[in-house]
Amino acid sequence: MVNDKLNENPGMPAATACRLIGEYVGIDKNTVQNWVKQNHVDTGETPGVTTDEKQRVLELDKENHELRRANEILRKASAPFVQAELDRR
Repeated sequence: MVNDKLNENPGMPAATACRLIGEYVGIDKNTVQNWVKQNHVDTGETPGVTTDEKQRVLELDKENHELRRANEILRKASAPFVQAELDRR
């Protein structure tokens, strides 16, 4: 909608278009501006981290957290066996 507004009014600043569209749909203009910026990144118009890349990083962070937790559980569970082996020597 912002792009349509800018195409209809070539001299209009993007901030104005975001404000107008935000008022029209009942969303804060800053939210609309953030969406427009992210859309430009996602479409390759501007450099940055795409939505897909952000999602992948979040998934990897979650997986990393789960693996660290599992590793800690295994480390604690194996401690008595390690101690028993050391005592046996």
